[in-house]
Amino acid sequence: MSRHISPSILAADFGNLEREINLINDSDASWLHCDVMDGVFVPNISFGMPVVELASRISKKPLDVHLMIVEPEKYIDQFCDFGIDILTIHIEACRHAQNAIKQIRKQGVKAGITLKPHTPINALKDIITEVDIVLVMSVEPGFGGQSFIEHTYQKVKDLRQLIQNSNSKALIQVDGGITLQNARKLFDSGVDILITGTTVFKSNDPVLTIEKLLTV
Repeated sequence: MSRHISPSILAADFGNLEREINLINDSDASWLHCDVMDGVFVPNISFGMPVVELASRISKKPLDVHLMIVEPEKYIDQFCDFGIDILTIHIEACRHAQNAIKQIRKQGVKAGITLKPHTPINALKDIITEVDIVLVMSVEPGFGGQSFIEHTYQKVKDLRQLIQNSNSKALIQVDGGITLQNARKLFDSGVDILITGTTVFKSNDPVLTIEKLLTV
């Protein structure tokens, strides 16, 4: 099983964003994660296209963009134009998830689908072979620094079973409440990629923290 870390700039110091991204450039992180929130689909507003475009210019890591917005289909092409590597959308926000996934892949970008904590794995059964990544939210999307939802471990195991049964090649991401205390159990449950915001960027040494998360 692969192990990857994708630090979320939602928890970064936006007054020194270039410095923060360069820290990740010098780390063992595999991706850089951008959380785009619209204040409608989730109860918070984060940042939009200008920040993603800036991150795409500074980051030497592949950019992993998570849209927490209504009608993401309207904005897929614009985000893909920034040269991002992964675009993840919420199944709950799409009118037609399969069409949206095709739209992302047509741009040459890896397509991800996200589930809120209470959306069942079963919702993915018709598209699991069409996506590159499934992002399981382990907190309610909208705010950083929340506590981890414990039933995520079982949800990951169920998702891993669905992926194997359907011969899908999708990787599993988990986002929300990731710490040095639960990282190993998540990897052991079948997670490929941990998205970490507060744990990395609020630590005294983000580069060392990423190394520890990968080797717990």
